[in-house]
Amino acid sequence: MGRRAVSILPLAFSSMDTLVFHTIAHNTPEYVAAVALRHAILRQPLGLAFSAQQLAAEADSQHIGAYLEQALVACLVLKPINPRQVQMRQVAVDVQLQGKGIGRRLVTHAEMVARQIGYQEMHLHARESAVIFYQRLGYATHGEPFTEIGIPHCLMIKGL
Repeated sequence: MGRRAVSILPLAFSSMDTLVFHTIAHNTPEYVAAVALRHAILRQPLGLAFSAQQLAAEADSQHIGAYLEQALVACLVLKPINPRQVQMRQVAVDVQLQGKGIGRRLVTHAEMVARQIGYQEMHLHARESAVIFYQRLGYATHGEPFTEIGIPHCLMIKGL
């Protein structure tokens, strides 16, 4: 059964709700839904869109979705850097459910998946507005801030 992103989600999320994580295969209906969520949260507000080349380049990545009542509510991408390091990218949580702990749980799950694969270090390019979120999860900034997709970012790294 295919999972789809929905535009109307429960406004409340409690610890009693079951958040389920699934690996999403590239170029499946679930992947298309994850790309739609990432576009709505991360790209569209900046006037950007994914190119066919960008999406094709994700074929070697691990895609993870978080589902609430079978609706995709959050997702991220783990892109291999080398056998020891992986980059967490495109972390997106449905805007109606942000601030409810879903992003934290998704990142924690992704770290577990990365460890199981054999990665020892997680890298990410955090938007300036998300640096504190990642610091609370144990990530440290490295180097100077830089501009990516037209907005300030910081390189953050955490040992797994």
